[in-house]
Amino acid sequence: MHYEYLHRWKVLPPEQREGIKTYVVGKVIQISSDENTLTKERVFIAKLNLTLVQILKQEWPHNWPSFIPDLVGSSKTSEVLCENNMQILKLLSEEVFDFSKDQMVTEKVKKLKETLNSEFAAIYHLCEFILEHSQRPSLLKVTLQTLQRFLTWIPLGFIFQTQLIDVLLNKFFVEPMFRNDTLECLTEVGSLTDLEPEYDPLFCKLFTGFLGKLSTVFSPETDLTQAFENGTEDDCIFIQRLALFLSGFLKAHFKVLETPDTQQSLITGLFYLVRVSEVDDVEIFRICLEAWHMLAFDLYQTENESRFKTNGTGLVGLNLNGNGHNAAASRKFMYGQVLTGVRRVMIAKMAKPEEVLIVEDENGDIVRETTKDTDVIAQYKTMRETLVYLTHLNCEDTENIMLSKLTAQVDGTEWSWNNLNTLCWAIGSISGSMTEDEEKRFLVTVIKDLLGLCEAKRGKDNKAVVASNIMYVVGQYPRFLKAHWKFLKTVVNKLFEFMHEVHPGVQDMACDTFLKISMKCKRKFVTIQTDEPTPFIVELVDQMASITSDLEPHQVQAFYEAVGCMLSDKGPAITLERGDLQRKLMELPNRNWKLIMEQANNNVETLMEPNTIKEIIKILKINNRLSGAIGPIYANQLQTFFMDLLNVYKVYSERISVTITQQGPGATQLSLVRTMRSAKKEVLRLLITFIESSGPPESDPQALAEGFIPPVLDPILGDYQRNIPNARDPEVLTLFTTVVEKLKGQILEQVPRIMESVFECTLQMITTNFEDFPEHRIRFFEFIKAINSHCFQALFNIPAAHQKLVVDSVVWAIKHTERNISDTGLNILHELLLNVGKTPNIAQGFYQQYLLALIQDVFAVMTDRLHKSGFKMHATLLRQMFHLVQMNQVTVPLFDPATAQPGQTNPAFLREHISNLLIQSFPNLARSQVSKFVDGMFDLNMDLPTFKTHLRDFLIQLKEFSVEDNSGLFGEEQEAQRQQRIVAQEAQRAAVPGLLKPSEIIDEDL
Repeated sequence: MHYEYLHRWKVLPPEQREGIKTYVVGKVIQISSDENTLTKERVFIAKLNLTLVQILKQEWPHNWPSFIPDLVGSSKTSEVLCENNMQILKLLSEEVFDFSKDQMVTEKVKKLKETLNSEFAAIYHLCEFILEHSQRPSLLKVTLQTLQRFLTWIPLGFIFQTQLIDVLLNKFFVEPMFRNDTLECLTEVGSLTDLEPEYDPLFCKLFTGFLGKLSTVFSPETDLTQAFENGTEDDCIFIQRLALFLSGFLKAHFKVLETPDTQQSLITGLFYLVRVSEVDDVEIFRICLEAWHMLAFDLYQTENESRFKTNGTGLVGLNLNGNGHNAAASRKFMYGQVLTGVRRVMIAKMAKPEEVLIVEDENGDIVRETTKDTDVIAQYKTMRETLVYLTHLNCEDTENIMLSKLTAQVDGTEWSWNNLNTLCWAIGSISGSMTEDEEKRFLVTVIKDLLGLCEAKRGKDNKAVVASNIMYVVGQYPRFLKAHWKFLKTVVNKLFEFMHEVHPGVQDMACDTFLKISMKCKRKFVTIQTDEPTPFIVELVDQMASITSDLEPHQVQAFYEAVGCMLSDKGPAITLERGDLQRKLMELPNRNWKLIMEQANNNVETLMEPNTIKEIIKILKINNRLSGAIGPIYANQLQTFFMDLLNVYKVYSERISVTITQQGPGATQLSLVRTMRSAKKEVLRLLITFIESSGPPESDPQALAEGFIPPVLDPILGDYQRNIPNARDPEVLTLFTTVVEKLKGQILEQVPRIMESVFECTLQMITTNFEDFPEHRIRFFEFIKAINSHCFQALFNIPAAHQKLVVDSVVWAIKHTERNISDTGLNILHELLLNVGKTPNIAQGFYQQYLLALIQDVFAVMTDRLHKSGFKMHATLLRQMFHLVQMNQVTVPLFDPATAQPGQTNPAFLREHISNLLIQSFPNLARSQVSKFVDGMFDLNMDLPTFKTHLRDFLIQLKEFSVEDNSGLFGEEQEAQRQQRIVAQEAQRAAVPGLLKPSEIIDEDL
C-alpha cells in the first residue's frame, strides 16, 4: 500500500482514496484509544502514522480542511489518543519543514506551511492545555518533543507573548525526567536570529533565568568530566544538549548579552561552556568549538581595530595592556579568566595536524597513519585559528600554560602520549603569532626540553612519540630556525638520527620535516655560518651514504629533493660551485646507472631482469625529484646519461612491441611488460619535470629545442605511433604539451612531426565512445590547446585533412559529457577563433569552411541540458561568431551562391538559417519568439552580460528547461561570488600573524 499512496495517489479514483483515508484514520483511532493495544502494536501504529502523514501531504488542506480541528478535538477525549496525535503532529512538522525539499514542489510546500501556520493557534492551545493539566509523563514528553519541532517556525508571539518560556523553565526544566526535552525546546528558542531589537531584553531574561535554574543542577566550578564518564545515558544527553544551548545562544545573542546588566550572567554562561568543553566527547567539543572560535575572533577584531585608531595627539593609541578607558582592552580583560580556561581546553584537546604521521591505534600501539581523517583535519584548522587569536589576546598566558604543561611532561607527573601530542600540536599551531623575541624565548625552552625528553625516555614507542613531536614542532618554526643556526644544525642532525629509527612512520616524518626545513631555510645550508669552516651542504653531501643507509627508496627520493632545494638557491651570497656539488651528490645513483649500462652493453638481456628494471626506476625517480627541486642546473646531470636514457626507452619499447606481436594485446597485462612500461613512464616523467623546470642559463629554450628535442622524436614519438592503443602512454602527450608550452615558438618547425605521430592515432582511440582511455582523452585536448596557444601557425602547416580533424576533435570535445574535457574544448575553440581573426591570410577560408557548422554545434550543446556548466563560454562563442558576421568581417559567402537569391548577404542568410533551425528543433516556440531572440543575437550593442541574459531567458522558455533546475546557467556568477569570498577570506587570514601556516607563506628573501 505504501507504493500506492506515495507514488500513484493522484491517479487512484476518488472513492478509493477516500476508502484508504477512512481505513487509516479509523485504524489509528482504534489502536491509539486503548493503552494496552497501543503498547502491543507500537511498530504497526508507527507505520500507520507515517502513512497518514503521507496521505496528508497529498490531501490536506484542500481535500481535508478539517484535519487539524478534528485532531485537536479528538485529543481532548483521551490522553492515550492525545499522545499518538502528538506523534502525528511531530511527523507532520518534520515532513513539511525538514524533509520536503526533495519530495514536493515549492508551491505545495509553501501552501502546507501557510496552512500549518494559520492553524497553529489550535495546536499551541492543545500543547498548552496538556503541559498545564496532564500528569501522564509519556504524553508530556511527546508534547515537549512536538513543540520543539514547531518552535523553529511558529509566529514569535506564541513564544514571547505567552507563558511558554516560564512554564518550560520553572515547571519542566527542574524535573530530571523532562529536562532533556525541555532543553531542546529552549535551544530552538535561544538559537533564533535576525529578530527585531525589541526581543533583545526577552532573550537576556531567558538566559539569566536559565542560568539560575542550571545552578540548581550544577555550579560553573563543577568538573563534568567524571560526571560525563560515569553518568547515565540521560546525563550524557543533557550535557550534549547543554553544549548546543550555550553555543547556539552565545553565537546568536553574544552582543545582546554584553551589557552591564547581563555581563555577569554572560561570563557565568561562558564558564559553564568551558566546563562542558572539558568532557571527553569529540562531538560535544566540536559544538563548543564553534562558539569559542566566534568569541576569540570577535575579541581579536576589536583589539586589532583599536590598534589603528589614533589618540588625541594623532599618535597610534597604545593602551592595549590594561588602561581602563580602552574598550578593546576592557573587553579582553573582562573575559580574561574565561579565556585562560579556553586556552587550557584547546591545548589539552588539540586535534592532530596533517603533517603528523604517527598515531596511536585502537590497541594502544604507536603506528604509521594509513588514512587521513577529514573531520579531524577540519577540526584542527578551526582549533588552530582559535588558538592563534587567543595567543594574540594574551601571548604570556598561552606561553605559561604551554610551558607548565611541558614541565609536567618532563618531570613525569602528567606524562602520557596523548598529553605530549596535544601539547606539541598546540605549540606548533601558534607559529607566527608571537613576536620574534617572544618566539625565541619560548622555543629555546621547548626544543631543549623535547630533546632532553627524547634522550631520557626508554622504549621504542615512547621515543617514536617524542620524535614525531620534535619533528612537528621544529617544522612549524622556520623563522626561528633561520635566525638561530646552532639550533637549526642541532635539529637537522637530530633528524638524521631519526632517519635510522626503524619505527613505522618516524623515518617518513624525518624525511618530510627535513624537506620542509630545506625549502624554508635553504640559504643557511649553502652559505658559511659562524664558526663553520664550510657550508653545511658540503658536509651533508660527504655523509649522504651513511645518513640514507637505512631509508626506503621513497624516503631516499625525498632526501635528494631536500638537498636539491638547497642547491636551487643561487642568490648573490652563494659562493660554492653548485654544479660540482650536484655531481658529487649524484655519484651513487650515477655509479649504479653506469654499472647497469656496462652490463647492458655486454648483454642487452640484463635490462630485462625485473630487479634491474626496478633499480632503473629507483634511479629515475631520484633524478626526477632532484630535477624538480634544483631547477635549470639539472641540465648538467641529464647530459651525463641522456642518450643512455633514450636507448633504455627504445629497448623497452621494442621488447614490449615484440611481446605484444607474439602474444596478442593481452600481453600488456604480463608482469614483465608492466614493469617495463613503468620504467618507460619514469623516463617520460623525468623529461617532463626537466622541461617544466628548465630555463637559462644552463637549459636555454633555444638550446633545448636544438639539442634536446630532435633525439627524443623517434624513440618516443615513433614508439607511440607504432604501438597498439593499450600500450600507448598518456605521459607522451603530457611531455609534448609541456615542450610546446615551455619552448613556444622555438619548437614551431617540429610541431607537424609531433602532430603526425600523436594526432590521428590518439583521436581514433578516444572518439569511439566517451569512456575509454580517460587519461589520453584530457591530455590530448591539453596538447591541442597548447599548440593553439603557442604554435598556432603550425596548425596550418599540416595537411588540410588534418586541419579538419583538429576542428572536428575540438567540436567533439565540447560535446563531451565530462566537464573538464568539454570546458577545455570550449576554451580551445574560443582561442582558435581569436587566433584565426588575427591571421587574415587564413581567416576567410576558415570561416567559409567551418563557421556555420560551429555555430550550429555550439547551439546544439547549449540546448541539450547536459552542458549547463559551460553556459558562459557558449554565450561568449556565440556572441563572437554572430558579431563577426554582423560586422561584415566574414567576406566570403556562408551560403551556396549558386542557389542563393540575388543580393543575399551573410547576416540575412545566418538570421534565416538559425530561425529555421530553432523552429524545427523546438516546435513549441512561436515564430515571433524565435524572431525576437535571433534579432537580439545580432545586436552589436549587447555586451557579454546582456547577451548572456538574453540567451538565458530564451533557454528557460524552452520546454526542456522549464521544469529543470537551471542553476547551472548562473554558474559563472556563482563561481565569481565564491572566488570573491575565498579571496576576501585569504586576505583576512593573511592579515593575522600566525593564521597562515609557514608552508603557505612565500619567503621574499629566497
